Amino acid sequence: MRIEIPREVERFGPVQIHDVQKVWELDAGLKLKELEPKEKERRVITRISYESLQDIQEQMAIVVPIKDEKIKLLEGVLAGIPHECLVILVSNSKREPVDRYKIEMDALNHMSKFMKKDIFIAHQKAPLLAQACKDAGYEYILDDKGEVRSGKAEGMILSTILAYLCGKKYIGFIDSDNYFPGAVYEYVQEYSAALYSAKSDYSMVRIAWHSKPKIVESSLFFAKRGRASEHTNKVLNMLMSSYTGYGTEIIKTGNAGEHAMSMDLALNIDYSSGYSIEPYHYINVLERFGGVIDSPSADVMKQGIQFFQIESRNPHLHEVKGDEHVKSMSREAMEVIYRSPLCPDHLKQEILIDLYNRGLLKEGEEMPETVRYYPALTKVNMLKFKQALAKASFAEFLKADLSKYKHKNGKKKLARETVKSKDHLPDPHEQLEIK
Repeated sequence: MRIEIPREVERFGPVQIHDVQKVWELDAGLKLKELEPKEKERRVITRISYESLQDIQEQMAIVVPIKDEKIKLLEGVLAGIPHECLVILVSNSKREPVDRYKIEMDALNHMSKFMKKDIFIAHQKAPLLAQACKDAGYEYILDDKGEVRSGKAEGMILSTILAYLCGKKYIGFIDSDNYFPGAVYEYVQEYSAALYSAKSDYSMVRIAWHSKPKIVESSLFFAKRGRASEHTNKVLNMLMSSYTGYGTEIIKTGNAGEHAMSMDLALNIDYSSGYSIEPYHYINVLERFGGVIDSPSADVMKQGIQFFQIESRNPHLHEVKGDEHVKSMSREAMEVIYRSPLCPDHLKQEILIDLYNRGLLKEGEEMPETVRYYPALTKVNMLKFKQALAKASFAEFLKADLSKYKHKNGKKKLARETVKSKDHLPDPHEQLEIK
């Protein structure tokens, strides 16, 4: 792959957010030593060989959350994932009156005969997974019945634990409703390119869609940004500007469902529920490691965190889920920003006005508390979690060597309890530099 270096980078303490990078060539060929001196002269373009991308993919798990999707759609997504990646399907599909999960397993068994790739599926509501959470001391994602809560975020948390137990160094996420297998393939290649280029063990890459096709007056119109993303990006950038003292538009992937990160980062960030999980990645990293609030990890602060944003070449066409889906996504994204202890009062007012103007809240209504927060996965006793899954159908994939694993867990606190209250924060209007 040939990809340009980021044109700009914004720094928020040790957190680096790189501007969107453009892909100039999806396949830049094999690793040829005689080309390397010439490549070094091209300072603005990075060439990453096929072998280098493959090395990353051998250490990567790709997670595909699925809930009652069409099997043909799922087949296309699986076909687009590069062969070297381990594929983990986390299903929250209905079991009654028609057992959709059984249909998915049957389809997966059939596809695997032809694909010959490492892939397994687990149901989010499986009692074995709930028991593993209990045994491992991570009951936060369980409901009153002792089952794993329904929701994309909870499925992503489970899949991150599973990917760690499979011994993977990186984890990426692909939505199961993507109509273009070529786009799926490209996303994983771009994940690999960014993670290969990262200089920190704590890094994340997020995809900025090249376009999102819509039919307008019987013709295709390739929209540049989604309806919810424009608002989320704007508010995230305003939050950063409140502390740096300079306006910015650096964040363009606030709602990016297509993203990947190093396992080291995935284990050290908190999570939020529902559609808020993607923008909360930005919020929580700034909270925990931005230098404004005391950080729980000196090692992460020392190395720093890198965010990469890459613009895809393929258009993004996915299943249409209606206006309510977009409204929920936008409301929840605004809620996690509003509730952040970093969010200054003036920005809270702007968020409320924006929600009133878009009809997402009634005039004068307070911000509802609908989002749940989950603590970092360092609180999971991985050894006990793995032991609880010894009889799972996918146990053969859990190959991580935990012989020297030592679980370090202090007092159990909810994610929000690990963050100081806003009263302890400096006034963003008086602070023009991050610590």
